[in-house]
Amino acid sequence: MTTTYNCTSDDERAQGLEHAQRAISEKKCVVFPTDTVYGIAADAFSPQAVTMLLVSKGRSRTMPPPVLIPRVNALDGLATDVSADARKLAEAFWPGGLTLILHAQPSLDWDLGETKGTVALRMPDDEIAQELLTLTGPLAVSSANRTGHAPGQTAAAAREQLADSVEVYLEGGFRPLEGEAAVPSTIVDATGPRLRVVRNGAVSLDQLREHVPGVLGLGEIPMAEEEPVEAAPVADAPVDAAPLEAAPVAETPVEAVPVAETPSGSSVVEPEAPGAAEVTAAPAPDRDSRP
Repeated sequence: MTTTYNCTSDDERAQGLEHAQRAISEKKCVVFPTDTVYGIAADAFSPQAVTMLLVSKGRSRTMPPPVLIPRVNALDGLATDVSADARKLAEAFWPGGLTLILHAQPSLDWDLGETKGTVALRMPDDEIAQELLTLTGPLAVSSANRTGHAPGQTAAAAREQLADSVEVYLEGGFRPLEGEAAVPSTIVDATGPRLRVVRNGAVSLDQLREHVPGVLGLGEIPMAEEEPVEAAPVADAPVDAAPLEAAPVAETPVEAVPVAETPSGSSVVEPEAPGAAEVTAAPAPDRDSRP
């Protein structure tokens, strides 16, 4: 039976977290707050549970959810070939509004959808979310809404859309604060030789570049080095070739809809606006946002 718990009450919060943990173990879905919007979550290692999450949202396997984790050190258990630059961003912005798309550990027995060997990971900066993740371990999470509708900013709003497809709703008040616009996490593809923003969000490009100057902005393509041109020989004339800089490209406005396809071929969805996102991993053109 679907139950909502008021997590602003300590007693109900404890009961709600216990029920949510049990629901996750039974391959059911739960809704809980994150630092961006509310997310709908399922056991990341259960194909049955992930399928239920996608069906609840009205989403296909071509839009796999991201995975939320409780600790930074869970990164290496779920991803492989993590670059030094990707680690710098994780250490700087986790917990927080940054999702990293990485190569998934090939040894893991999971099926998030058509990820093409990638996984989108994030550590949310929300107390209730972290308590739940500590109890359950990594969760597949997407924004708590039906595809094409606005992400839920309260558990009550999420329940209006998802109804009885979710076993437990953990109500923690508005996410973000009432009256503030929902801002999804920034998504960075870290599967290629250079980190690349594939969705603008909570963490700005300038903030990312404070830690990794070479991060490419959304739609930004590095200029290829010019072919050397032979010139008439000049005696004893040393030539210093200055490296070319990538042409600056204006950032596109943040949208609460994860829909870019990454260079690696994976699509990205966020609860998020969870995760959402989340998600992931890959989003498609709707109003969903990765938590």
